[in-house]
Amino acid sequence: MKAFDGITADGQAVHYVDRKRWLWLLSVIHPLQPLVFLWFHAQSGNDLWLILPFILNYAVAPVIDWAIGEDRHNPPEEIILQLDRDPYYRRLTYIIVPLHFLSFIVVAVYAALQPLSWWAFVLLAAFSGLLAGLAINTGHELGHKNTKLEKWLARIVLAVPGYGHFTVEHNRGHHKYVSTFDDPASARMGESIYKFARREIPGAFVNAWSIEAERLNSRGKSTWHYSNQILQSYAITLAIAVLLVSALGWKMIPFLIIHSAAAYWQLTSANYIEHYGLLRHKDADGKIERCAPHHSWNSNHIYSNLVLFHLERHSDHHTHPQRRYQSLRHFDDLPRLPNGYFGMYVLAYLPWLWFRVMDKRLMALPHVNGDLDNVNIDPDARPSIFLRWGRDKMAEPTYTDLSGL
Repeated sequence: MKAFDGITADGQAVHYVDRKRWLWLLSVIHPLQPLVFLWFHAQSGNDLWLILPFILNYAVAPVIDWAIGEDRHNPPEEIILQLDRDPYYRRLTYIIVPLHFLSFIVVAVYAALQPLSWWAFVLLAAFSGLLAGLAINTGHELGHKNTKLEKWLARIVLAVPGYGHFTVEHNRGHHKYVSTFDDPASARMGESIYKFARREIPGAFVNAWSIEAERLNSRGKSTWHYSNQILQSYAITLAIAVLLVSALGWKMIPFLIIHSAAAYWQLTSANYIEHYGLLRHKDADGKIERCAPHHSWNSNHIYSNLVLFHLERHSDHHTHPQRRYQSLRHFDDLPRLPNGYFGMYVLAYLPWLWFRVMDKRLMALPHVNGDLDNVNIDPDARPSIFLRWGRDKMAEPTYTDLSGL
């Protein structure tokens, strides 16, 4: 096992071994799940095999996270730079890019050529899309880096879910306005994931095009110039779609629609849980306070972090966006999710249960301290939230429409 050595400011030697070094391969293998289930389906001809992936990811995975528990261990600050520069970790994010395409194409071909029932076809397309959501996660990791290769790999892999506008909006929009009322990718207290999706998906699309158009126009170029980073990724998506429909027939049209919708939903699920209700304040001049670790929800659950390139250590990511996944750190006394992302997705899909669990955690955060002025609130839910959480402050709700009660 490779070791890293450094020296502290007071001259003490530091020796560090990443015990999860080889376990990060799980992030590379995870998108290949469909190949296993397709083999079992091909051997048995039983469409029920196509239900099992959903059970494993949304029922078994949360139990695994709960059973294995959390890892709050951090790499020493003195060796972060060495760890970031280790090419092994970077190569994993390169290797996974063609594997996303392999998984997607194999599933598409299988769906087109096998005599599946209609519901099995839908399930297969949806599961392919949910795993394409992992391609967005890969694009997220690559798109934050400064090398031309990684930026191009991000655009290429984002073609799998057809979400080519992600890097533009995420890096230059979401990271700028995260945990504010103006960010479409930050969920508000009292806002269900279904309402959030109607705001987040179109909002991210519009923001991305506005940001990219401004960048190109400032350089004297048309919005439709070939250097448009969104169009570059969309062009790959279009080429793949045309090839699949041409080669495999009309069945690819509903397959691709379901596939992309499921991928979008996977990203929406992650965005919803990452900043729910958290608020960055503005000063008298309208300047937003600097993004701090307590403006993101975190999870140290081992399994889901290992298959998501450490996405769940989200606070350190927003504090150091270019820091690589293996170097992200845990902070004490920060907003913490009770399970890994897969378990939290299930919770989010049941709004009544999500509000019951998460609103209590949100209001108990040290920087919130039970004060609704420190929370990003959905305007439609403000009256009902005030009745539950604001009575002791003796402050009147901003809105008097109680139709949401």
